[in-house]
Parts: sequence; structure tokens; C-alpha cells
Amino acid sequence: MHSQVSDADINGVENKLKSLGLEANISRGVERTIIGAIGDERKIQKESLESLPGVENVIRVVKPYKIVARESQAKNTVIDIKGNLIGGKKIQVIAGPCSVETQSQMDAAAQGVALAGCRFMRGGAFKPRTSPYSFQGKGVEGLKMFRQAADPHNLPIVTELMDVRFLDDFLEHGVDVIQIGTRNMQNFDLLKEVGKTHIPVILKRGLCATLSEWLMSAEYIAAGGNHNIILCERGVRSFEKAYRNMLDVTAIPVLKKETHLPVIVDPSHACGKTWLVPALSKAAIAAGADGILVEMHPKPCDAWCDADQALTPEELKNLMGEMRGIAEAVGREL
Repeated sequence: MHSQVSDADINGVENKLKSLGLEANISRGVERTIIGAIGDERKIQKESLESLPGVENVIRVVKPYKIVARESQAKNTVIDIKGNLIGGKKIQVIAGPCSVETQSQMDAAAQGVALAGCRFMRGGAFKPRTSPYSFQGKGVEGLKMFRQAADPHNLPIVTELMDVRFLDDFLEHGVDVIQIGTRNMQNFDLLKEVGKTHIPVILKRGLCATLSEWLMSAEYIAAGGNHNIILCERGVRSFEKAYRNMLDVTAIPVLKKETHLPVIVDPSHACGKTWLVPALSKAAIAAGADGILVEMHPKPCDAWCDADQALTPEELKNLMGEMRGIAEAVGREL
């Protein structure tokens, strides 16, 4: 409260809190009076209290996200996807091309992913691109091609959903993990709809999103009933031009403290350069990531998008060996 607050102002705040179902704990100091709201403060809009006479500042103590917070569940969430666990001792690597291009390309990619020892395959049937004239993906046809390529190798598929109108197509083609991309992290209508399903969701961090904003987006999905959420750090926008985005390795241990959800890292979109992918992948595992989402193309020089950041099948295989050593060093398995 303000330093010259009146008893009437204090009573006004106390009555407001009681009307919201909370109790008020009033602490009168020499220079300041502090009123503590006892109860579930998430139901309070800060603005409604800040507008009351005598109020100087409103500080939220309980985190605005509830279901995904570590406070609500001490044990780490482990998500089972066709017998493959994400969030446990084993680190999962999800690999594949940026986009679904042709059936032969996807068949070759699936073979490369399986031979490298990865247990999940990624690929974009719908592609968000900065330019409207760039390749936008194969759409529903791409889902069919993806499924046909991955099934012979028993690889669960991960692909991005951009528009709620295509959710039924994702369900029809048995998409195993829905990816919500960085540009849609705060597409709340989309988050609400995937929250109504029970399909695991990879939620990528927005280009300029804080960790709190990111977790609030996860809360939208969880509030709908879908608690199978995997957070994916993919780099944030910075002033540096030497690489595509700045991978926030610090976010990994902070998230591990703040939430029980699994945390994975996409080094490919963070750096935008193939030669940087191994270093960032190993750093992510050392920092505690539960998985890596990496781009691999059978022939990167022929890729229809993001050719500069795609590994070859042989490079992926070598990276798996390097990451295995890091995983063992931190008490994990690959």
C-alpha cells in the first residue's frame, strides 16, 4: 500500500479479497503496510486490485500456471509414445527432414533415422515460412507420405499443426506427436483444441517468449485435459547475426526447476548451421535435456527448405555416438 494509506483504503482491499474468496493478512510496518492475500490468488486479476485506492503495487507470489508447475507435481512427467518414453532416464532423439518433399526422399530419410538408432521421426507436411512465395509443404498429401515412410521402421511421427482446421486430418492419419511451432506458441485457440485431444504435444518456445509466457501456453493445453506436453527450446531472437537464433541453454535447468514437464531442444533451428548442431546438441544433453529434435536430410544440398542446417544420415549416426558419451557422463541413456 502507499505510505500514507488510510484505514478506509486498507478495509477496501480487505473487503475486495473476501469477496473473491480469499483471506487478508495485514502487516503494518513503520513505512509500509502490506496486505497478504491468503488462498488461490490465481483467480485474482492484478488490475482489479491495482485500481483500488491506496494500492501502490501488486506482487503475485503463486505462479500463474498451476497444472504444469513443479509445485503441483514433484515427480517428473514421463510420456509413453508407442513404448518410447520421453522424460525418463533415456534421452530421445527425434530426427528427419525439415519438410516432406517426395515419397522417395521420405523413404530414404526414414531409413537413415532408423539406422542411426533414433526412435522418432520428424517432418513438416505443413510449413510456416517467412515468405508467402516459399514452399509451404505438401499438406494432407504429405501426411500420407510421412506415414507410409515411417511405418515400415516402426517410427512414431512428429509433425507441425498450424491450423485447427487440419486437426481432424492429423487424427485420421495417426500423427503420434503434434508439434506447435514457435509462431503459434500463443495461438490460444489452437492450444485449446489440441488440449481436447490426448495426443502428445511438442510446444516450441516463441521467438521472444519468456519462460513464464511459454509455461502459460502449456497451461492452456493442460487446462483442456491434455497433460502430455513436451517443451522444446529452439533458440530466441537476439541481435547476433553469426547464427540463426540464440539457443538458451540456461532455460533447460530453469524449466526443470519450474515444471515437471519433459524438456527437449531443437539445435537445428537455433543455430541454422550444420556444423554447429553437434556442439549445441551435446551442450543440451549436458544441461539436462530429455531429448533432441534435429534435422536430417538424405541429400541436404537438394533440400527444399533449411538446407544449411540439415545433417546427412552419416553425420546423424556420428552425432548419436558423440551424444551417447555425454548422456552416460550425466547418468542418462541414449
